[in-house]
Amino acid sequence: MTTIWAFLVVLSGLILVHEFGHFIVARAFGVRVLKFSIGFGPRVWGIIKNGTDYCISLVPLGGFVKMLGEESASDVLPEEEEESFAHKPLWQRALIVAAGPFSNFLFAFLVFFVIVIIYGSPILLPVIGDIAPHSPAMKAGIKKGDRIISINGIKIDSWEELSSIIKSSGENPLTLIIERDNPQTPEKEMANEDYNKGGKTAQKSVSHPHKRQLITVTVTPKISATKNIFGEQIKVPLIGITAAGDLRIERVNPFKALYIALQKTWEMIDMTFKGIIKIFERVVPISSLGGPILIAQMAGKQAELGIINLFFFMALLSINLGFLNLLPIPVLDGGHLFFYLIEAIIRRPLSEKQMEYAQKVGFVILGAIMLIVFYNDIMRIIGILPDPMSSSP
Repeated sequence: MTTIWAFLVVLSGLILVHEFGHFIVARAFGVRVLKFSIGFGPRVWGIIKNGTDYCISLVPLGGFVKMLGEESASDVLPEEEEESFAHKPLWQRALIVAAGPFSNFLFAFLVFFVIVIIYGSPILLPVIGDIAPHSPAMKAGIKKGDRIISINGIKIDSWEELSSIIKSSGENPLTLIIERDNPQTPEKEMANEDYNKGGKTAQKSVSHPHKRQLITVTVTPKISATKNIFGEQIKVPLIGITAAGDLRIERVNPFKALYIALQKTWEMIDMTFKGIIKIFERVVPISSLGGPILIAQMAGKQAELGIINLFFFMALLSINLGFLNLLPIPVLDGGHLFFYLIEAIIRRPLSEKQMEYAQKVGFVILGAIMLIVFYNDIMRIIGILPDPMSSSP
């Protein structure tokens, strides 16, 4: 049940955000919206208000906003041209179409902002977890649990700062100041506090708390082969350490929260763009793509981890949805924007016959993509393809 309701919340919520973007900008430009539907197919339920049918349709895998004059300008009566999408200036039509993907990006930004404002910004601390055998870190005497205080006199406050300095250092020696638990066994003293145990008097053993000490070590990074987030093998300077996973939650003011949310949104957009490029370059396999079944499984898992995890997942998915809709495929928003670009260049719209042919090509491409992702989902269920949720982060 968790998977079902989480899937419906995620998918319906993101569709609502996307279509509301089209709707609100269309209404702002005076375009009459005939139908605002969540889902495709037969109308299941809805209300009609101010000439717009707000409804839920049978198949919940999508949604749409139907505007007057959107399909054909010839079907619009002369007295309706003022409210017709087709009779609006090119720049207004482009903004109406682009408003859908932009709303998805804006939604993700707002989710990140609210999370940071309410819960703070998590900072991964520079505390050492595992150390690779025979690595520069091991040879330098670095141990699990050590916390890096500074590198070459530069104060280190986060794992990101630590990683950045090491990767930019090349193979030059680095002087690290490390905070470490005192290796000496703490002395134990016998307290004078007596307690009764089985009728006999005994003394309680009390240990002094561990003290931490500062140690200076020199380590020289080694150019090593590793894999990036897309699975590509790259060579970077490394010392052979991983993060322990210790976090500090930093409370921030609204202005910094806006910056963090904007930065996070841009990082996700950039990663999505690069991921799509890597698919075409065949670096990322097509088998890694997922469809509604995988989305439902991941939504259910995130919902079980908590509402914050679910909304964070929605934000990431919203960015993916927004970016994918900008691809220049007919029937998608990006396809329409591409046609408007052609219209701006040749100074006239494409003919209805050309648009009809392009729409058919778009449906074929979109159908092929849907078949691929459904195939991948089924192959994961029966165990032929690996489950991306089964691997540890």
